[in-house]
Amino acid sequence: MDLSQSFHQRLNITPAQGEMRDGAIRYLMMRPDVLMGMFARLPESIRGEALAALTASVAENGGKSVKAYRDSGAAAPAAMMKTIAATSGELGWGVWSFETVSSEQIDVTVENSPFAHGYIAATGASDSLSEAPICAPIKGMLSAIGPLLLDCDAVDVSETSCFAQTGEGPCRFTLKRAAA
Repeated sequence: MDLSQSFHQRLNITPAQGEMRDGAIRYLMMRPDVLMGMFARLPESIRGEALAALTASVAENGGKSVKAYRDSGAAAPAAMMKTIAATSGELGWGVWSFETVSSEQIDVTVENSPFAHGYIAATGASDSLSEAPICAPIKGMLSAIGPLLLDCDAVDVSETSCFAQTGEGPCRFTLKRAAA
């Protein structure tokens, strides 16, 4: 994987095979309101468990992208943050910015999260706000890159503010080294 090229430059779209790939990694284009509409339709009692499962899946499988980026030269935390921020924007995952608070904590701001906006669009009204944060894919990806960024075995990721809950502002996340 050549990280000197943008994600879109690396993306190989082959309609005859019905796929898009960045090297060996296959991607899928999907409307965010379609994905998040599933969560909006789930009862609140089940929604949290389903979002947790999505977070875990993205952490596991998104970790394969993190490994590919690391192996292609983005092993240093600053290089990884730059690569993830650029790729996230090109994937339509919003505009990510990282702030290193300390050696134990990084704060992440995501402007225009497709998951939060997709949830609101799926409910059909901006007054149908979520009772809980819903940006599970972002939380999963941060779980995958967090250990590299904070040089530890595991991190705790929390979504501290979600557009789907407030109807305004960016989504905000905190990564902290997991307690031993």
